[in-house]
Parts: sequence; C-alpha cells; structure tokens
Amino acid sequence: MADAAQFKKAADIVLYDESRIYVVPSAPGKRYPADTKVTDLLLKLYESAAKGEDFTEKLNVIRKRYSEIIDGLGLDLSLDEEFETIERVMKEDPQRDYAASRGEYLNGRIMAACLSFEFIDPFEVIFFNEEGNLNTYKTEKVLSARLKKCGHAVIPGFYGQGKDGRIKTFSRGGSDVTGSIVAGAARVDIYENWTDVSGFLVADPRIVNDPVAIHTITYRELRELSYMGASVLHEDAIFPVRSKGIPINIRNTNKPSEEGTWIVESTAKKPKYTITGVAGRKGYCAVLITKAMMNSEVGFGRKVLQAFEENGVSFEHMPSGIDTMTVVVHESDFMDNEQRIVSAIHRMASPDSVEIETDLSLIAVVGRGMKSMRGTAARIFSALAHARVNIRMIDQGSSELNIIVGVENKDFETAIRAIYKIFVDTQI
Repeated sequence: MADAAQFKKAADIVLYDESRIYVVPSAPGKRYPADTKVTDLLLKLYESAAKGEDFTEKLNVIRKRYSEIIDGLGLDLSLDEEFETIERVMKEDPQRDYAASRGEYLNGRIMAACLSFEFIDPFEVIFFNEEGNLNTYKTEKVLSARLKKCGHAVIPGFYGQGKDGRIKTFSRGGSDVTGSIVAGAARVDIYENWTDVSGFLVADPRIVNDPVAIHTITYRELRELSYMGASVLHEDAIFPVRSKGIPINIRNTNKPSEEGTWIVESTAKKPKYTITGVAGRKGYCAVLITKAMMNSEVGFGRKVLQAFEENGVSFEHMPSGIDTMTVVVHESDFMDNEQRIVSAIHRMASPDSVEIETDLSLIAVVGRGMKSMRGTAARIFSALAHARVNIRMIDQGSSELNIIVGVENKDFETAIRAIYKIFVDTQI
C-alpha cells in the first residue's frame, strides 16, 4: 500500500474473488529502502505540533504522498477536507494516537473510492476500555450490526475509539488485529492477511539463508513463535478469530498465486519437519535464587515473584530445581530495578543467595511434531554442541510444543543456524 502500483495490486486481488467483501488497509509503507513510512511522518508531525512548532512542511510532504497515489490510480477524489481537519486538530489539540491513525484512515478513503466499497470509520465500531484494551463485547456487537447493513466495506486498520471519546490505536502493526476483529465479527470463512512475504518461514531469513516456508501452523505454535520474535503477523491478531475457528491465510501481495501459510486451530496434516519453526530474542537476564529445602517451603515462589511485581517487572520464564529457582526477565526492564528487587527477595523469601546472569538470549524451538518424535531435545543439544554453543538455560513446557534454550548473546545467530540445519537442511 506504499504507492499507486501497490494499491492497484491490492485492488485487483480483492476484485478477483467476489467473496472478498471486507478490506482492512494499513498505512503507506516504504517505497524504497531509504524511504519513510507515512505513520512515522505523521508522528514527526505530531512532535512538532506538540511543541507549538510550524508543521506545514511536514504536512505537505504527507499530502504529496497521498496525491501521488490518487493521481496514479486516476481517481476523482479529493482529500483536502481530511487534511484541513488534520491541520486543525493538530493546531488546537495535538494527539499522538490521532496523528498515528491518519495513515490508515486516509488509505481507507482511497481504497474505498478505488473499489467503490462503503467506508466504515473504525472510530465508530471498534472500542477500547478504560485500561486501554479492546472492549470485545461492545466492539463485536456494534461492528457485527454495522457489517450486516453493507455488502462490501473498507475498514481502516490500527485504531478505534478510546473510553475518553478520543482515537486510540493498537500497537504498531495493529492493522492485523483490526482485520482479525472484522473477520470475527462478520463470522467469515477465512481471514486473508496480505503482506509482502509469502507466509511464515521456519527461521528468520536475516539469520538463515533462504529458509523454507511453513505451509500450516496452529494458533498455539504461532503464539509461541510470535512471542519470540517472528513478526509476520501481530501476535494479538489470532485472538478474535481463534475462538470462532476462523483460519488465517498469510499471502504475498506481490505473488498472489502462492498459497502462503495457513494458521489454523488444529490440523490432521502431519508437519513436513519435526519442528515448525525456530525463533528467539536477545537481551534477557536470569536471576538465580538458591535456598536449601525451598521445595518444602509453602509460598516461597509467591514471595520471590512478589519482589518482581512490586517493582513493575514481569517474568518471562521460571525453570526451577529442588533448591534453585531461576526467574528470567527482560534485561531492559530489570537493570534499573535490580538492587531493589534483590533486596526485596532477601527481605521476603530469605534465600541463601541471589545471583544475576546477563547477556542471555532465548531461543524457542516450536513444533506440534515434537511430542511424537523421540530424541528431539537430544538433537537440539547435539546441534548446539557441534556448533560450540554453550547452553545456559533449558525450559520445556508441559505441552511438549516447544523447548526453550538460553545461550549467550554472541552465540544467538550461530545457535539458530545450527538448529535449523539439523532439523531442516538434513531432511531436504
């Protein structure tokens, strides 16, 4: 959706299949590597407006982007009124979420005109509660009723109405979430998510050269991989469709003939490889708490976690032994509070010692095929040993859906490549 050519591709995809009745566009992205996304331009405009600076030039740059799209599509459409409103709001009452949302809003106006579809403003049908989370009940009720009244519609992504009556946005990439909300409210058969890649890949292509694509992945597998950094789809986009059994199909706008990746609740199809994917993140630290006989002390775990809670730090993983308990947290969240947390642990739980290990990366090896295959963990450890990577932590969920290993940050890429090689390259 970055320029008129991409708009035309998207419109052709929609019109090719008459069953595609609801369209959720995102904002214009980069036209070339050094380009700037429209949302980022809008946020820079907001920063100037919030400081009382003249933002006319920044607004004109954005106006030009949209004019080029409209002219390239040959549409008889003017956004002058919309830009006048944006200028007025940013002068009188600059709001960050309002500014950030205008990229999707304006793209929605253009797409609706291009397709001759009805335009539905998410501000009127998607609602957030006082905590800033989606008000699922109200949204589904209002949105379902609105969708039933129209045959085809364009609903911009990324934003809705906050409890205070102002525009409220999802986190970046939130158009995926809006698409899922629309799909769930309309009880559609399929939620197609068109992007610039042909679905999910088994590993990050920036780390592994030309990784194979995933044909079918379950919601649970996707949740694990998205959480650990696989970012083709916003991690919250699965919830509105998951409970209704609606599959998600990730497709490539530039290669519409490719089937892409299917995200489903469950499947009888056996995976081609033992693992579905491998993903990870850097920047963790581990807090190792040691106390003799802690396993027989009622409430010990609660006391330790309370020390983190009171300092506003959430934990990621918590492997434990008989006399040891490890709490893995984001290093960026922990560093400013480390001594307060350590002091609180000593005060509340009276451990024998508390040790902190930093420079930790977590890697999740995920796959529904793992529980029916013997020796999966052994193959992971063998691959890492062969690659001369030292394992600093191991954690496996009870579902046998994933195994998480901790390695030093410097070994992160090497570990990803080693795991991919032993499970995928050796089976191709």
